[in-house]
Amino acid sequence: MEMDQLVALCKRRGFLFQSSEIYGGLNGFWDYGPMGVELKRNVREAWWRDMVTAHNEQTAPAGAPGPYEMTGLDCAIIMHPQVWKCSGHYDLFHDFMVDCRESKHRYRHDQVWGRWVEARGQRFFVTTEALGHEGLEETEQRALKFFGLRAKNADELVWDGPLVSLTTVDDSAKVLGPEAKALGSLTEPREFNLMFKTYIGALGGEESAAFLRPETAQGIFVNFKNVLDSTRVRLPFGIAQVGKSFRNEITPRNFTFRSREFEQMEIEFFCRPGESPEWYRYWRDRRFRWYVELGLSSDRLRLRDHEAAELSHYSTGTADIEYAFPFMAQGEFGELEGIAHRGDFDLRSHMEGKLDPKTRPLEVEKDEHGQPRHRGSGRDLSYFDADTKERFIPHVIEPSAGADRATLAFLCEAYCEDEVPDENGKPTKRTLMKFHPRLAPYKAAVFPLVRKDGMPEVAQAIYAELKPHFNVFYDEKSAAGRRYRRQDEIGTPYCITVDGQTLTDGTVTVRDRDSLRQWRVPKDACVDEIRRLLAGEL
Repeated sequence: MEMDQLVALCKRRGFLFQSSEIYGGLNGFWDYGPMGVELKRNVREAWWRDMVTAHNEQTAPAGAPGPYEMTGLDCAIIMHPQVWKCSGHYDLFHDFMVDCRESKHRYRHDQVWGRWVEARGQRFFVTTEALGHEGLEETEQRALKFFGLRAKNADELVWDGPLVSLTTVDDSAKVLGPEAKALGSLTEPREFNLMFKTYIGALGGEESAAFLRPETAQGIFVNFKNVLDSTRVRLPFGIAQVGKSFRNEITPRNFTFRSREFEQMEIEFFCRPGESPEWYRYWRDRRFRWYVELGLSSDRLRLRDHEAAELSHYSTGTADIEYAFPFMAQGEFGELEGIAHRGDFDLRSHMEGKLDPKTRPLEVEKDEHGQPRHRGSGRDLSYFDADTKERFIPHVIEPSAGADRATLAFLCEAYCEDEVPDENGKPTKRTLMKFHPRLAPYKAAVFPLVRKDGMPEVAQAIYAELKPHFNVFYDEKSAAGRRYRRQDEIGTPYCITVDGQTLTDGTVTVRDRDSLRQWRVPKDACVDEIRRLLAGEL
């Protein structure tokens, strides 16, 4: 599948639209259409049900060290600015960027790629923002243009190595920027904070400055004590949250994969320090299985442990669940979810200290009496175990998933093309979305074969019976074959058709999206039939 095919289908069938499209769009922001909002809602609800509401706190799930409890929160998008100072985001949450003096464009340093090339006695690094075959072609075309060569003279170019990141290049004077005509137009990389700044109140001065949250996790940490005091949860337990986050990405790209506004599905799982390695392994494996169970192909999905140099400042261990998106180069994967062992960094930071961006350890300033001078809230965020009479700061395991990236992965996985016979028996290409039934926007569609002979009335009655139980669609416009194709393209698993035989024996045709198998059931049994087909899936 080519990515432009999926993008075209998403626009045509109402999954995704460019935000503010009638004004030319706004880079890094996307709107979910009628089908997309149902798909994404189903992803979120499947996650919440599987992680929170359907969890049985009395028994230990497979692979878990023991039983645990789950609860939820929905926190504000704008929080006290000190939250981001104590969490480390204010000092450390940044990317490196480079500016092009010639084109006036800005690029994320680690997302500019290139190759070393030599011709006519000159050697330089020619760059692109594309990866894979597209990147190789673009660098060749730009090198030919720079040297004034034609395509037939491409053998004069001597290439040194594959596409590599700009971060490997030390001499910017030998770099041809992605849209530049002259060498040395890129600036040295500099830090760029990714948080969106805003102002609270009418005055708008720096004293009222705040930030849109770059993650949902901190809302959970600052409410840790509130959850303990207002519920009866005991360690180990998890607090889940689904909500919007905002990051001022330098170069948003690849459809909804890297956006400036996105939705997260996060769990902060609190446990005893000595038990945290076991819980980390449990959540790693469980979250990976969740994607496979909902239809992502295991050969396009992988679980990758971070190397030491990749670890965040708070993490003692992190693993990424990654998917081979179609826009990635061959063998490349993109992150779907990160599972991090955060230790006690967050609760301790908000309780008593701050992170020093130079030394990295938690720094706690002392007053003239040698007592801690609190940079955090000063509140006690420790946990007291009533059974053992111990007080300690729990360790945290964080499975953090992107709802938008998960939705995009399910879209990519579902896209399929095959050949089916048309009304005349000739093979014709069919595009379909093979969504898992739990995720499909509609569970079934109801059609009258023709708009006469009482068929629409029967179909509407069946639709009315199904609607209280499932999200279903009614359609009586255009030929039946076209209606089937529309439902295939939005991923509806089953279609119910009222035809001439329905008027004589009271049965309807049920059609399976993937196999095209058709069978008949009594019209009064449609609710039970769809429920049977979806049994174990919802």
